[in-house]
Amino acid sequence: MGRTERLYAIDRLLRERGSLSLEEFLTLLEVSRATFRRDLDYLRDRLHAPIVWDTTERKYKLGGPSVQDRSHAMPGLWFNDSEIHALLAMQSLLEQIEPGLLAPHLMPLKHKLVSLLKKGHIKPEVIGQRIRISPVSRRSGRYAYFAVVAESVLRRQRLQITHYNRHTDEILTREISPQRLVYHRDNWYLEAWCHLRDDLRSFSVDALREAVILAAPALEVEPESLTARFDSGYGIYSGKRRYWAVLRFSVYRSRWVSAETWHPEQKGCFGADGRYELSVPYNDVREITGEILRYGGDCEVMAPDDLREVVAEATLKMSTIYR
Repeated sequence: MGRTERLYAIDRLLRERGSLSLEEFLTLLEVSRATFRRDLDYLRDRLHAPIVWDTTERKYKLGGPSVQDRSHAMPGLWFNDSEIHALLAMQSLLEQIEPGLLAPHLMPLKHKLVSLLKKGHIKPEVIGQRIRISPVSRRSGRYAYFAVVAESVLRRQRLQITHYNRHTDEILTREISPQRLVYHRDNWYLEAWCHLRDDLRSFSVDALREAVILAAPALEVEPESLTARFDSGYGIYSGKRRYWAVLRFSVYRSRWVSAETWHPEQKGCFGADGRYELSVPYNDVREITGEILRYGGDCEVMAPDDLREVVAEATLKMSTIYR
């Protein structure tokens, strides 16, 4: 029996039987005297359970006015010190992933967790000082319309957006049915059905110039269709066709790449020469090309030929700049 289960069991036994001796608790819970004492102290000190010791009957029982009016009840969640530290650490990480849409709702829980930890040996503020996220490619945008987008996603309502397309350098206003919010490479993206293009599209939330929730309900797209379109290949860019990139890494770089997961369906193996060969699916050549170029001369595209040509042209352009 785990600790959480024991805490509920102690409360339930006291309510059902009225009172129990120490020996009865130890037998029913199958724990040592020391373990029961720790559980009892936790219930009393941390969660203010009105458990008293009746010196006449020499038994434990629930006491105080809360027993008669039944205002005392077990909370929905119970945590030990390690679990509280983990939750506070998670809160610290969430605060660094902008924007803090849930911050007002998480703050009361955070205050409760901090109060529960006051008797612990680790100060809660240390977590924020010692655990942090180092952004890799976060854009400087403030995601002004993130809250509006998130609300429309959860409420399943359509959005009218004005979006800046960095690829075409165009600004378009369109009506969309939001499907999912995705956090990828330190940036937020909205996957939606575009009623202008009559197709699925992905929009950078930081590129939104305006977003207004409409009264019309969002068009629902099957999860399988979203997975097939957005999750079938590498990166955030989607496409209707899927290709496979075969990449070969230098012996040195293979030490790292062989331990990385680029895509759930990837395949990899070491060659006789110690170089690692990775096969990964992709839908759009743009992001996979950028990833390949990040490794410079430590990565060679083996297939397909058109991807190899795109990377070759990019490296030629780079070499021309530096000549």
